[in-house]
Amino acid sequence: MEAISGNIDVRGGGNASAVSHLVFSIANLHFKDPGLINFVLFIDEKEIDSVPLYVRKG
Repeated sequence: MEAISGNIDVRGGGNASAVSHLVFSIANLHFKDPGLINFVLFIDEKEIDSVPLYVRKG
């Protein structure tokens, strides 16, 4: 799977923090075997966090 890239401008006001929700819809995504898949979030080419997805046999 190729990386998804783009830009988002999030601005807070004063001392307040800012939040932005990102939603991705990925069609036709298939996993060969059950197990742990990590989606990794990079911001400005730095790894910020990862989101685990546990795939089990259906």
